Parts: sequence; structure tokens; C-alpha cells
Amino acid sequence: MFEKVLYPTDFSEVSLHALRTCVPKLIPAGVREVYLVHVIDITIAEFEAFELEEVYREKLEKLAGEIGGEGVKVVPIVRIGVPSMEIAEVTEEKKVDLVVVPSVGENIWRTMFMGSTASNLARATRKPVLFLKYRKKDDGFEPSADCSGILKRPLVALDFSKCSIKIIKTLKMFEDRIEGGILLHSVDYGKIEELEHNIKLAKANLEKSAKGLKAPFDAEVFVGSASQSIIGTALAKNATLIVIGKKGRSFLKDLLLGSTAERVMRDSTVPVLLVPCE
Repeated sequence: MFEKVLYPTDFSEVSLHALRTCVPKLIPAGVREVYLVHVIDITIAEFEAFELEEVYREKLEKLAGEIGGEGVKVVPIVRIGVPSMEIAEVTEEKKVDLVVVPSVGENIWRTMFMGSTASNLARATRKPVLFLKYRKKDDGFEPSADCSGILKRPLVALDFSKCSIKIIKTLKMFEDRIEGGILLHSVDYGKIEELEHNIKLAKANLEKSAKGLKAPFDAEVFVGSASQSIIGTALAKNATLIVIGKKGRSFLKDLLLGSTAERVMRDSTVPVLLVPCE
């Protein structure tokens, strides 16, 4: 289970909406501690950062009181520095199991090259990051999926590398909440004459991986673009979550090259769990 969860907030409307309406629905999945973190960006508030520290601490304590409950400890933390680096540092200090971050529509794509906290955090942290997907509605926001059911039917993308082992281990952390799911592999490699063999081998490997999981998982093998296969299948099969790996710590390099993980994060309307594989 994800017993220790970190939720960074910038007090924006979507951040507060997700904290109040989504995070409490994740708590029944075994969460025991929630670290509520706000980082005063030293690059923006250089001269007034320390004066703001107590103000934000009081805000976090008030929020902690809203979401705290029996059996759940909510710890407010205020840091001063570069947000992504400070948050990543807290994840290591507190040994958290999961970081939860909301994203709105395609904003994550437009801000990735501008040094957004969410994308930099995905690059910096060595912990799984759950990107909640929100869309604008009228004057507010709404989640793309019911947060209480996010873990029920995951689509898990595997490439049979060492990264896949880490993904399966992460999956096992919440497998008691899974009712069923899809294991997916995309064959976008090899020669034409090897295609049939590669498909058959991939199918066998997926079925082998499925045997190690408690819930029933379907094995799906596609030919072509991995990102399109993942996103399309998630919608077609009513997946509640996409689980995908992030290799190494060169995430920015991957973004510039148009990696599968980046495309899925950018285009998916389904929540995405990004698993670091270093």
C-alpha cells in the first residue's frame, strides 16, 4: 500500500480542489500519513521568502485540519528554495511511497519546457508520481475520473526491461485495490519478417507477468506507436489509471526526444502513474 503520500500545493484553485475532493478518496487505499508541502520559490520571492514562511505554514495547518481524520496523520511542511528540488528532497527524507500532483488538460505540455514544478518534479524524484487529470468546467475544475476508483482497473505498459520489474513491484503495492486490468506491450521494433515472432513472444511474456498478480489481467500486444496504443487502449478498455515507467534521470532529454512517457502524460485524459526505474 501507499502508506506515506506527499501532496505538494501551490494554493492554486485546481490544487486545492484536488486536495479537498480527491486526496481524501485515496486515503482508504491504506494511506497513513500525508505530507502537505508548500515551497516558497526563492527565485520569485527572494527578499520576502522568510517573511512568508509563517503565513504559508498557517495556511497548510488549516488545510491539514480539513483532510485529517481518524488513523491518518497530516503533516504540513513549508520549505524555501526551488520547488521541484525541495519536494524531491522531502520525498527522500520522509521515505514517501507516492507523490500526488494534479494537472489540467494540456497545460502540463505547455509548461514542461518552462520549468514547471510538476515536470521538474517528475524528472527529479525517485518516487512514483500520480498525475491526477483535471479539466476546466465553467468557472472551476472537475476530475477526469472518480478518484475513489483510480486504482481499480489499471493499464500497465511493459517493455520487458528492468524497468518493467520496478513497475510490477509498484503495482503490487496496491494490488489489493485492483479488480482487474490490462498489461500492454507495443511492438515497434524488429524487421518485418520478425514481427509475428515478436508478437507471440510479447504475448507470452505478458501472460507470464499476469500470473504473478492477484487480480485478472488481460494481455494486449499492439504494433506501432506505443503512446497511441497505450492512450487508445486505456479509453477503449475503460482503464482508470495508466502505469508507465520513466527510465533514468534524463527525463528532460526524453521530453525533447518525444518519449512515450511524455506523450502519454501530455495526451492522456486518464490519470497517469509515473514509475521511476533507476
